[in-house]
Amino acid sequence: MDLSNILSRWKATPSIFENVSTWHFIPAKNAQWESFPKNLDSDLVYALSSLGIKQLYSHQLQCWECIKAGGNAVITSGTASGKSLCYNLPILNEMLKDEESRALYLFPTKALAQDQYQNILEIIRYLDNRGKHIVSATYDGDTPPASRPEIRTKARILITNPDMLHIGILPHHTNWAEFFKNLRFVVIDEAHIYRGIFGSHVTNVIRRLNRIANYYGSFPQFISTTATIANPIEHIEKLTEHSFNLINIDGSQRGEKHFLIYNPPIIDQELGIRRSALQEAIPLGEDLLTYDIQTIVFARSRRTVEMVLTYLREKIKASPIKSWQDQNEIIRGYRSGYLPRQRRAIEKDLRDGKTRIVIATNALELGIDIGDIKAALLIGYPGTIASTRQQGGRAGSGSAASLAVLICTANPLDQF
Repeated sequence: MDLSNILSRWKATPSIFENVSTWHFIPAKNAQWESFPKNLDSDLVYALSSLGIKQLYSHQLQCWECIKAGGNAVITSGTASGKSLCYNLPILNEMLKDEESRALYLFPTKALAQDQYQNILEIIRYLDNRGKHIVSATYDGDTPPASRPEIRTKARILITNPDMLHIGILPHHTNWAEFFKNLRFVVIDEAHIYRGIFGSHVTNVIRRLNRIANYYGSFPQFISTTATIANPIEHIEKLTEHSFNLINIDGSQRGEKHFLIYNPPIIDQELGIRRSALQEAIPLGEDLLTYDIQTIVFARSRRTVEMVLTYLREKIKASPIKSWQDQNEIIRGYRSGYLPRQRRAIEKDLRDGKTRIVIATNALELGIDIGDIKAALLIGYPGTIASTRQQGGRAGSGSAASLAVLICTANPLDQF
């Protein structure tokens, strides 16, 4: 169903609308398109065209020009705005020209690394059709030991995470001599994750990376992506100790978005006790399910994920809609503790539309491809404005309208 149907219903339902403290409307915007650059390799043009990419967004072209000029770039465009192509485009183009060049991709989680690995494989498969073979591989704790020597010698795009770089690559740099000698690019995705104590550790890992790369005679360019934060340049320059160019104009297409702040009603006036955010999320999630709006629900803890999952499945059992026979597929949970194959299956069902509502921790906050989600429910303030934008931004892609609802808890920060 159209999203406007459920929004109209909520506006006409006092028990819901009276609790909406803010209803913020973000109008749709058209894409800012640019032609492929003239110096883009023809084989890469073929691969992109085969994937249905005929033009670039303006921020993708801006990143291309920055990298071709020899600079480092940090991209802060919105969720699902094609940031991956910002770094894949110049890196693959360079690799088609220089068969010795290497690139290192750093992702904060193994799940995101696997997702981006599949994305780049789609382009590489079409390059293979033209006789241009580029080896890409993930190298993390899940990589079989038997495969690691071959990856060290053959991988030109190495996809890993800071932990594996710290403990599995840099201490054994002599085994990676050829890779570091030809290292041309370092990609740091979701850089806003690296803050606080964790960020200071990653800074020192990158400092070691720079030192080892320089020892082998390479001085790689850095390309980074981040959520919308107030100080992206300051943050990434402290993280890497390099100067950067900021690319913050989002040229991607966006449908209209409704962002609601929902404050549960007070149930005890004398004590000021509010109804719990979890209790309010259940009927809102049930409404979205009834209207067949594919939804993601963000919970603050694994325990809350399981509670919401149980409550919604119980609601479905009593539903008069008989086509929803298997609530275990219609409603899924997603959190740490699930096996990798379980998580991949859930992600696939989301992309295929089989799963209509997923309840997740911030494990799905990052840029994993989860398909055409139309609504996001946030149970409690995630703790930072960047995370709020990221979680709310998981709903909505292309020209479709989307909805994000922040359900406040009684926590003073939420109420503020």
